[in-house]
Amino acid sequence: MSEGFAPETGAQAGPGAEPGAADVIFHGGEIETVAGGPGPEAVGAEPGARPEAVAVKDGRIVFVGDLDRALEHWRGPETRLYDLAGRALLPGFIDPHGHVVGTGLQETIADLLGEPDGDVGDVEAIVRKLREFADGEVGRRSAWIVGFGYDDALLAGGQHPTREDLDRVSTERPVLAIHQSFHLGAVNSKGLELLEYSAATKNPKGGVIRRGDESVLPFGEPNGVLEETAFFPASGHAIIGIAEQDRARFLAKGLQAAASYGFTTVQEGAAELAVLGDLRALAAVAPLPLDVVVYVKAAEAIEAPHLVEASPDYLNGLRAAGIKLNLDGSPQGRTAWLREPYLTPPEGLDDDYCGYPTLEEEVALDQVRAGFAHGWQVIAHVNGDEAIAQLIRCVRIATREARPADRRTTGIHCQTAGEDQIEEFRRLGIIPSFFSMHTFYWGDWYYETVLGEERAVDISPAQWALARGMVYTSHHDAPVARPSSIAILSGQVTRRTRKGMVLGKHQCVSGADAVRSITINAAYQYGEEADKGSIEVGKLADLVILSANPVTVPGEAIARITIEETIKAGRTIHPPIEEMPVPVPSGVGLQLFTHHC
Repeated sequence: MSEGFAPETGAQAGPGAEPGAADVIFHGGEIETVAGGPGPEAVGAEPGARPEAVAVKDGRIVFVGDLDRALEHWRGPETRLYDLAGRALLPGFIDPHGHVVGTGLQETIADLLGEPDGDVGDVEAIVRKLREFADGEVGRRSAWIVGFGYDDALLAGGQHPTREDLDRVSTERPVLAIHQSFHLGAVNSKGLELLEYSAATKNPKGGVIRRGDESVLPFGEPNGVLEETAFFPASGHAIIGIAEQDRARFLAKGLQAAASYGFTTVQEGAAELAVLGDLRALAAVAPLPLDVVVYVKAAEAIEAPHLVEASPDYLNGLRAAGIKLNLDGSPQGRTAWLREPYLTPPEGLDDDYCGYPTLEEEVALDQVRAGFAHGWQVIAHVNGDEAIAQLIRCVRIATREARPADRRTTGIHCQTAGEDQIEEFRRLGIIPSFFSMHTFYWGDWYYETVLGEERAVDISPAQWALARGMVYTSHHDAPVARPSSIAILSGQVTRRTRKGMVLGKHQCVSGADAVRSITINAAYQYGEEADKGSIEVGKLADLVILSANPVTVPGEAIARITIEETIKAGRTIHPPIEEMPVPVPSGVGLQLFTHHC
């Protein structure tokens, strides 16, 4: 890693740099370098002196220091002087976990999100939005009528829409309303018919077909609500039913959304091999405007390891990094696998209900073993603490067999991790990546319905990681939520719920640690800390300009910060000067995915 900003010299210079030829010099605002690197020496540390200027040449940072020295040594006849006018300059944000193609899907289909991201608050609004989509240009081209983002925690009565509700949208076309967790959904009668789900259909392993009239033998009449492995075929059919010309725009829309929130590196966090192949075909045509890191579904990767071709190097902005395991479901949907029962089980289930696993133990262990054997980075979806325990067991065994190494295995979400489990993460070198936005979006739901007071206050337990000198990251998991960097930061610092409660003040972090979670720590998670994540000489000029500095403003003010400009390798990608140049080669439409968010 390059040498950090040194207040005593007021400057840094890259090896072989040629002063006098900078493309741009930034000055006149708060420059938050996040220098010093991830790790115990940086955890909890407050930022030092801030430099006055940053010079960029050929997409790289060539100077960080005093403005006078920047002007003297790096100003040339073509150099642009960029006055920040009091705004903040930070490293470009790095998405530790999300689904950029899914974000494009979110931007394409019916928007069923509730406040503050949308306006859906009851089943009537879901029906109306789906009808509007069906009558629109994309909807008319689609085989299914599909929408995303409803949340039963926000709906009147706390109930999911049923087949009868969705039959009001259409009885002739299949209809799918996708839950905000992307682990559940509801279909109409036509959808159940096409999926061949009936009273004679058993629940698939790792999933549930919810029932209405249980007197209909042998298993009860499906009510339209589907969980986990029962739901994923519905989402697969619905998305493949979107016209190819619309699917082919998913990536561009996802990248545009990410750039608008200040991200310069994004993730496709559970790709099928077909999707990876299509992304490679796109990148072969022309460079992608943001860096995209891909993790392949573990089961597919094991079947065809030669197609993964994981590498630390980008090719035109794209690289495959490893594999994604999915070990449980969604706490807000009450399908996550817990050590102790849910406070309030879903309707019809016993008081000892703890959710359920997605994979059998030996299957999960084999997937971790395969990742280690092939040199793939392993990331694992683990929401419930029993799923986290399963990951710990598998990593412990696989590490003993393959010997310890710097693998940067990552636990994704870690919503209900116990302090004992965070300690085990430390011992095993597992990085926790928290879905900290849950404190706002579902904090009240966890407190009142899902977990209860004692457990809810410790969701996304970042302070337990900081207390152990651990690197942690925080993500948005779009399309589960909007890919909002500001919401990630605000959620960690304030932990304020929709109703205004502070959910576990003892787990709040500083603005500086929140910023690290989506800059230098996220770069470390990817093994890219030598090139990204801080404003230091020699690193890529991946930058974001904010209306204010989240490190220095009061925590409650972070939510009001706006993204002013996003810069990737010295080039502005938001606001877009023109439509983002994402290639769509002829004959290639993005294949369908049924990712696990």
